[in-house]
Amino acid sequence: MCGIFAYLNYNVARERRYILEVLFNGLRRLEYRGYDSSGIAIDADLRSPVAIDKGEGNDGGEEASRLPYNSAPSLVFRQEGKIESLVRSVYSEVDVMDLNLEKSFSVHAGIAHTRWATHGVPSPRNSHPQSSGACNEFLVVHNGIITNYEVLKETLIRHGFTFESETDTEVIPKLAKFVFDKARDEEGEQTVTFSQVVTEVMRQLEGAYALIFKSAHYPNELIACKRGSTLILGVKELSDDKNSGKLFHDVKALTKDEKPKELFFSSDLCAIVEHTKNYLAIEDNEVVHIKDGCVSILKFDYGREKPASVQRALSVLEMEVEQIKKGNYDHFMQKEIHEQPHSLTTTMRGRLKDNSVVLGGLKDHLKTIRHSRRIIFIGCGTSYNAALAARPFLEELSGIPVTMELASDLLDRQGPIYREDTAVFVSQSGETADTLLALEYALGNGALCVGVTNTVGSTLARRTHCGVHINAGCEIGVASTKAYTSQIVVMAMMALAIGADKISTQPRREAIINGLSDLPKNVAEVLKLDGEMRDLAKSLIDTQSLLVFGRGYNYATALEGALKVKEVALMHSEGMLAGEMKHGPLALVDETLPIIVIATHDACFSKQQSVIQQLHARKGRLIVMCSEGDATSVCPMGSCRVIEVPQVADCLQPVINIIPMQLLAYHLTVLRGYDVDQPRNLAKSVTTE
Repeated sequence: MCGIFAYLNYNVARERRYILEVLFNGLRRLEYRGYDSSGIAIDADLRSPVAIDKGEGNDGGEEASRLPYNSAPSLVFRQEGKIESLVRSVYSEVDVMDLNLEKSFSVHAGIAHTRWATHGVPSPRNSHPQSSGACNEFLVVHNGIITNYEVLKETLIRHGFTFESETDTEVIPKLAKFVFDKARDEEGEQTVTFSQVVTEVMRQLEGAYALIFKSAHYPNELIACKRGSTLILGVKELSDDKNSGKLFHDVKALTKDEKPKELFFSSDLCAIVEHTKNYLAIEDNEVVHIKDGCVSILKFDYGREKPASVQRALSVLEMEVEQIKKGNYDHFMQKEIHEQPHSLTTTMRGRLKDNSVVLGGLKDHLKTIRHSRRIIFIGCGTSYNAALAARPFLEELSGIPVTMELASDLLDRQGPIYREDTAVFVSQSGETADTLLALEYALGNGALCVGVTNTVGSTLARRTHCGVHINAGCEIGVASTKAYTSQIVVMAMMALAIGADKISTQPRREAIINGLSDLPKNVAEVLKLDGEMRDLAKSLIDTQSLLVFGRGYNYATALEGALKVKEVALMHSEGMLAGEMKHGPLALVDETLPIIVIATHDACFSKQQSVIQQLHARKGRLIVMCSEGDATSVCPMGSCRVIEVPQVADCLQPVINIIPMQLLAYHLTVLRGYDVDQPRNLAKSVTTE
């Protein structure tokens, strides 16, 4: 997933070196999302107007175009590979250019980007910012995909533009220049505003995107707009008095305010938390224009020639800088695995009261949910697995049929969804493209849509009718760990809330609520298996494949455990339903293939004992996860390796059982020498189909 970051200082002197470091650090905060190249754009020094020869095929047209006298041309730096490669390249280039890094700017707008290749291989020319051509009159950083870029590209080529990259993004700055030149030629030099240029560009674009525009024709201004991709505005007021850092209550206060301030755009809250906690989640089709230190917001509408001005309230970010730092841990994944006692406590805080569950985000819709014809869980990857773990308990307490849908498959089939259905969308980021497209599909069919996400202000949180935030805290590692366990707990609490009207299930509900209260303590206990799982990882380091068998509540555990090994250790692993063992998988069993069987004490325990016996009879290389005290009953005469975990309520056992698998995946990755937090080819949030 691409990452966007932009920084504008107003009425506060900042040296060029400082501006560079803010941009570089913003990109570092976005690294975890996955990327293969990066780039930045800053201003050079003021100079005399420069003529751009449009007749040489650079930008099209026959007449020369001039930058304004007060404009500093933009310097663009782009590099394939890690951000540190970009940093070294930039400082090397500025030395050659003899650029003064100590030069101070009272106002300056810089943009930055991490790219995840979709159109065109990773390379400097395909990296962002993408340019309109010579002198970088218009620059754009982009997250998303422009689906009609080929048509736009052909049109621009006919008007004399030439393209240097293979990206879909390059059409955007060139289209901006085309709109700018056409408007100026028709109406005179000073008639077209930056926001008019951008809204006309938006009118031509199809697809999902978040965009930041920078232009030499509009010095020290930035414009952001979005449709379907996350974009955040961060606001930091600077003052010498004791009120420094006070909150802006809404954007209206920023439309006329000229006090010193710093403004940030980012595709992720993690990149702005160290600067400010005052932020605005930009809505679809909004155009946010920063000019002279003021912020204005326009609402783009295809049906109206001029966008309308809107006012928005700023939010306060409930996140601490420490959450985006590794602390004493070697990797974010390791930190997040060990944070789970705390993250689960936070997930449940204020929601368990007097043997009942209180979910404020659902209370007004519980009656509708209880009368649903069915409940549909919709998600992708780890979020799908979390919903699968919660499904049996929700069916038990609600008596409502619960179906599972992978978001992409639902869309491919155009599966039936009805007004009488409740669709529950599960996504850690709240920005997963397939999940959001499935959400639009369900909304279009009239279903009640419920969101379960970790990200306040995300598209999923805003677009669903109601929902629950899991409050697991910022998760940096690409492989989800603490978000997964918090998702299971949230959906267990949803089941308790939905089924609270049934007297027959009251004893069961009370037992589960008590189990939830003790869950963080039990998770802390199972984390003590860290050393044991490292030893197991050492024994598996040279194996090529791993099977994980589970059933009942722990079928999801088998899928998720195998996914973790696959994601980070880059080792083939498959999670399988143990009841399907004789329908094919048994053919794979021999003395070399490691097989993990999840056999904790629940309704499926005796069936899992039978599975273990059959695998043992075929000389399978067995590793059995069982409840404390059950080692002899699952593994007579020490015939297999045993992992003992605390016994909790059956519907909560997946929270306990996944943690040894997370630890195993982590240690396998470290021992095999792979990148734990940024696995090959993967991004934290998948924002394209």
